[in-house]
Amino acid sequence: MDARNTPEIIIHGIAASPGIAHGQILLHIQSDLELPEYQISPEQRAEEMERFDRALVATRQQIQQIRNEVEKNLGTDEARIFDAHLLVLEDVALIGETEREFEASSKNIEWCFNNVVQRYIKAFSEIDDEYLGERAGDIRDVAQRVLQNLLGRAQQTLNNFPGNRVVVANDVSPSDAVGMDRDKVLAIVTDSGSRTSHAVIVARTMRVPAVVATRDLTKRIVEGDSVLVDGYEGTVIINPSDKTLYRYGKIQVTRKSVEQRMLDAVSLPSVTQDGVEVILRANIEGINSAELDMARRYSAQGVGLYRTEFLYMQESRMPSEEEQYRAYKAVVENMAGEIVTIRTLDLGGDKLMNGKSGLFPMEANPFLGMRAIRFCLEHKEIFKNQLRAILRASAHGRVLLMYPMISGTGELDDANKLLDECRAELREKGVAFDEKMPVGTMIEVPSAATTADILAPKADFFSIGTNDLIQYLLAIDRSNERIAHLYKPAHPSMLRMLSYVVEQAHKAKIKVSVCGEMAGDPLYVPFLLGIGVDELSMASSLIPAVKYLVRAMKMSDAKKLVHEASKMDNAAKITALCNAFYNARMAEA
Repeated sequence: MDARNTPEIIIHGIAASPGIAHGQILLHIQSDLELPEYQISPEQRAEEMERFDRALVATRQQIQQIRNEVEKNLGTDEARIFDAHLLVLEDVALIGETEREFEASSKNIEWCFNNVVQRYIKAFSEIDDEYLGERAGDIRDVAQRVLQNLLGRAQQTLNNFPGNRVVVANDVSPSDAVGMDRDKVLAIVTDSGSRTSHAVIVARTMRVPAVVATRDLTKRIVEGDSVLVDGYEGTVIINPSDKTLYRYGKIQVTRKSVEQRMLDAVSLPSVTQDGVEVILRANIEGINSAELDMARRYSAQGVGLYRTEFLYMQESRMPSEEEQYRAYKAVVENMAGEIVTIRTLDLGGDKLMNGKSGLFPMEANPFLGMRAIRFCLEHKEIFKNQLRAILRASAHGRVLLMYPMISGTGELDDANKLLDECRAELREKGVAFDEKMPVGTMIEVPSAATTADILAPKADFFSIGTNDLIQYLLAIDRSNERIAHLYKPAHPSMLRMLSYVVEQAHKAKIKVSVCGEMAGDPLYVPFLLGIGVDELSMASSLIPAVKYLVRAMKMSDAKKLVHEASKMDNAAKITALCNAFYNARMAEA
């Protein structure tokens, strides 16, 4: 039966990766492995534990190989996903509980391991926390690999099918995502998931359209059905009509034309139509040459956020001051005189060190626990090693330093006291550094935002991390699909808070940058500029779209937008206003 003769069905999910695709459905259902259950005799117990060890080693080698390939082909940021998977295999509690289960039951090791894993997944899934939600997925993905190695089964991939297909799945693991054949997978649609899930991050990097959180779609479709996926709007259309296909064909042509014009504009000045320059910088991680090349290719005016955690997460030991200095120096020199803003260590939360779980004991809510500046102030020597390395790198270019997760002046004063000690130590040794290196603070905790007036005189600049600020301010776990729709950057409380931070910074005559997701979203860029944000920093790939909008708008209109938004009482109205502003400028460009 021709699918065109059946009524089309429209399903709405969450737009996760932009793009439009049309093709036949490939149904990919992840199901639990059928595991044997049998008793192990006393004389076989040692061999059973050796079998478990071999499976762990094989799994570690597989994940490390995937990580290396992802870093080579997609970049350091995406490879970090598999650092979290390696950490699962280093989890002393998980492995220890499996061994105790085996000792107590004398059942085969895969049965024992799966029992323990399922308890962990259930416990983590029931806690409303973004990190723990992702960790449940990490454990599930790694456990499948361990069990398949124990059973001697081949790893499943999303590349062994004929022709081009739209993958519709109950869920897609990170391993599935990186293993898929980009030439065959037209788009991804999942029942569950969020815009911040690891698989979605990989899909965006690979430029595969994706829609998530369609709930029970896998139960409503048949493999081979025709489907159209709109990753811009989060719409999935089963059995689209000729009229729908024609309409989306025109939309796709228009979007591709606009995207090409955006790329053509990257070398032009980032200036509004009424002559106001807007500084656009790049967020980078590590010293991956592809990231730095992209930043230069898209004419980034320096680095607004250089994440330093990669040095700590790649090894099971603490990096030395010298290792850090060489890494920071390489980025500073590579940017050839442009500003490089280095964020100090933001370990904890979702970022832990391989083999160093003792520094990060399990917490019920790690995003509110021992992380970032709190960790650094507790482990002063680790922190001072990094501060000296950053100071030394400042001798080679224009370096700015900023502290993450500052909650008030006490933490800022304590951090600066340690920085002063590091300056004195380097002077005593005759080591060169920039004596006037600017030192700022991130504003990503509500307590910091509401005390911006007393933080600003103590800082050389502010950098607003909107991701955490929204999450903390609205008490929203973005990875929880039941409440993800409540994560609203345009919430009136968020916009008031942003305005207040900028106002207080400018009173103290310091600049404000935004380095969170809002900075790279053209929908909210006019509002940020209208309240007076001085600089925007984003993933390099987002710079063309933001610069194109900047060049298509007037700053005076952005200020009018802010004035109108300030009179509105809910996020939906403000979002609609921002959307109308954006569409009008795109139509005129």
